[in-house]
Amino acid sequence: MLRFTTPLGVGITLAGVLLLSGCLAADKSPSKPFSLAALAIEKQYVAPDCQDEQCSTVTVSALEFPQAPALSEALQTRLLTLGMSISEEVGQPAQSWDGYAERFFDMAEEDNRTAPGGMTSEALLEATSYARHNDLFVVELNSYVYHAGQAHGLPLTEFMVIDERERRVVEPDEMLIDGQEAAFDALLVQAHQRWIGDMGFDAQFTVNWPLSQSRNIAPLEDHWEVTYNVYEIAPYAAGQPTLTIPLAALEGVAKPRYLGR
Repeated sequence: MLRFTTPLGVGITLAGVLLLSGCLAADKSPSKPFSLAALAIEKQYVAPDCQDEQCSTVTVSALEFPQAPALSEALQTRLLTLGMSISEEVGQPAQSWDGYAERFFDMAEEDNRTAPGGMTSEALLEATSYARHNDLFVVELNSYVYHAGQAHGLPLTEFMVIDERERRVVEPDEMLIDGQEAAFDALLVQAHQRWIGDMGFDAQFTVNWPLSQSRNIAPLEDHWEVTYNVYEIAPYAAGQPTLTIPLAALEGVAKPRYLGR
């Protein structure tokens, strides 16, 4: 049976009543007609039957939308998918936070059989408010999964853009004017070159780590950000590169709705 701990570290079982720590997500802006209420979800699971000082854990710090259950479900599904290990890529994501923890601890038990003593597995699933403007709510989804015995954990980031007027998720290509996908990719190349210069990398770096297409877009008030995950366009040590594109460059490429108008 999984153990669930409150922030105070008091252990209870999932057979008991699970307490959801819900509070209004930080948003000090004045209430607007289209604004979605966002409630915080905080859960921590500890590997069952673990008697050691160090135990494998799963931590969830997410959001849900009481006014829009479909958006809550979409966020949960995306975050559970983001938290899947490489070995699970061909499988289906868990259907709940509890189900994810159970699956993760099954794998952690396998890890502990082969990992050096004292090592434990860890998973973190997190959703936070990244930006809010023009009735767009940009949520940053992050996962970090480490299996005992690995050299390091795997962080992943995905942006989820919500149209608060229509209460729906905006897919990345919807933000571009039809037929302007190639123009956007050209802007991405320019942004990549700026990033290469800022990082001080030489020409050989782009040979070893070429740019790939991405639609992991966060449309912000004065620019767009496109974030890549580790190993996509740079080695692990470089982290998760973020390329920036100014709004002026996106005129005629992106729809006005996503340029702050």
